[in-house]
Amino acid sequence: MTSAEKHHLSNTSLRHVADGVLKPDYDRASVKTGIVHLGIGAFHRAHQAAYTDRVLASGDKSWGIAGVSLRSADTRDALEPQDGLYTLAVRDGSGEQFRIIGSIKNILVAPENPEAVLSLMSDADVRIVSLTITEKGYCYLPATATLDESHADIIHDLSNPHVPRSAPGFIVEALRRRRASAIAPFTLLSCDNLPDNGETLKRVVTRYAQLCDADLAAYIAEHVAFPSTMVDRIVPATTDADRSMVADATGLEDNWPIVTEPFSQWVVEDHFPTGRPAWEKFGVTFVEDVSAFELMKLRLLNGSHSTLAYLGYLAGHETISDVMQGEGFSALVEALMDVDVTPTLPQLPGFDLAAYKKELRERFRNPALHHRTWQIAMDGSQKLPQRLLNTIRIRIEQQQPFEHLAMGVAGWMRYATGVDERGQPIDVRDPLRDTIQARIEGKKSPAELLEAYLSLEQVFGTDLPVNIVFRRAILNALESLIQKGAAACIADHAKALARPTDRLVY
Repeated sequence: MTSAEKHHLSNTSLRHVADGVLKPDYDRASVKTGIVHLGIGAFHRAHQAAYTDRVLASGDKSWGIAGVSLRSADTRDALEPQDGLYTLAVRDGSGEQFRIIGSIKNILVAPENPEAVLSLMSDADVRIVSLTITEKGYCYLPATATLDESHADIIHDLSNPHVPRSAPGFIVEALRRRRASAIAPFTLLSCDNLPDNGETLKRVVTRYAQLCDADLAAYIAEHVAFPSTMVDRIVPATTDADRSMVADATGLEDNWPIVTEPFSQWVVEDHFPTGRPAWEKFGVTFVEDVSAFELMKLRLLNGSHSTLAYLGYLAGHETISDVMQGEGFSALVEALMDVDVTPTLPQLPGFDLAAYKKELRERFRNPALHHRTWQIAMDGSQKLPQRLLNTIRIRIEQQQPFEHLAMGVAGWMRYATGVDERGQPIDVRDPLRDTIQARIEGKKSPAELLEAYLSLEQVFGTDLPVNIVFRRAILNALESLIQKGAAACIADHAKALARPTDRLVY
């Protein structure tokens, strides 16, 4: 089929989809909205929406998704002409599989009409509000995982609770309305990479509610469920080449397809007082306590991913699979996992941790996933505490070295200067970018840069900046990185792994 003959993806054009492409075989018009999802981005569409699509296809039509964008209209504008449909392309070295997902009924853009979002969240059919808003969307302090009461959106929402901007603002106002109307509260389901994400969300929401209404805060603390989750799937940003590939394979033009890997994991604490989809039929694991799985993923996958992203970008690599081919990077990430991280993890009886780590490294090497280092490097100030710094804190308590984790922290510091090794600007996307630039201005030496970064209490807390062991390890890594450059630094670091006498001593 030529480009001129292709139809644009929509409900009416599904009959033209190419053979072999899976598509919704249920009546989408009869699906009720049971889930409101805040943060309708690529990860949600590759993960939770895909699981939910299979629930709808199984016959339970109570769980359609209404997406809410808290910032940009881009996703709504792309998917609205497609009736919410999009293509999920699963790729690895052996080829691709395609599925058109129909679980998203509609998408609202919160800044355009906050009242429409609140009305939707207050509807009795809605029993779950889920979130993938990234760390910065929680309006919290990463070092302490508590509400940032000085955040501009929180200040606005406390003064204007009926026209909120923030996720906590929308959640608390919707719960207030449901309580006033004698409608049972929804379950709040965080699907973001936060430690104890359910408890973190509860802490942020209840504190915001306390600042609004102490009685409402007590109601939320007693009656609202905040199950924690662990989510795992690598989802690169969609490119124009991806759009062309999907159109050629499906015969339908898609404004915003999603390309991902075959691996997908979702572990959820089973606490849904008003009901939930039967996700377990399609691979979701329900447990009493998700914390061990969550820490394993945060520290092994996310910690390694960030380390590879910062150092790989500085070394001139565009994608994670490229980084894994660079000299020393595979050895670095293997040592980070085995030496620095594994001793900090709780036991998971019956779980093959060695196989999991090996699988992670193979996923990083997947040549079909063009996961850009620059994409993963975004919002580092929000990610660093849970991905690297909390693990370092445990290693310090254990009186054990953490030289590989230190390389990741130093990589972020070097990356966040905003100038690469060739003197070219780096497009640093971070909520603290301006603050960082103000702190490091005029600082040239590694020691001066270290002092400037450690003054960021919201990132490093008050304990790490005064810890001599931490300061020495990060300074050693930063000096090596600046003096040698990332590629040579990592190559030398890997060579030293085989020479125990060269290793950093606690």
